[in-house]
Amino acid sequence: MERPVLLLAEEDAGLRRSLQLLLRSRGFDVHAYAKGAALLADPQADTACCIVADYHLEELSGIEILARLRQRGWSGPAVLLTPFCTADIRESASAQGFAHVLEKPIRDYTLGNAVARLTGRA
Repeated sequence: MERPVLLLAEEDAGLRRSLQLLLRSRGFDVHAYAKGAALLADPQADTACCIVADYHLEELSGIEILARLRQRGWSGPAVLLTPFCTADIRESASAQGFAHVLEKPIRDYTLGNAVARLTGRA
């Protein structure tokens, strides 16, 4: 059975690898990137089942990544990760179409459960 592609953008290498392993254990084929431009360049970006993006990335924020994907016609669910969740960030994320904004550090299986529910794999 083919695993659905999930795209992950997180600049911290250790956290990126940890989240990649977590999401793989939930049945996803996780493509992980340190930079938003690399995610956007992935040929499977437009067919991914879900995007998980850090708010703060070196070149593009997670919100900018989703905005560009939406401009290209991608309409899947997305989760934003941030170490500082302000009202402005929540408002911007919601306006762009993020289904969830999760604060770092991510507790327990919060991300895995959220992604599973959003993609119908719960």
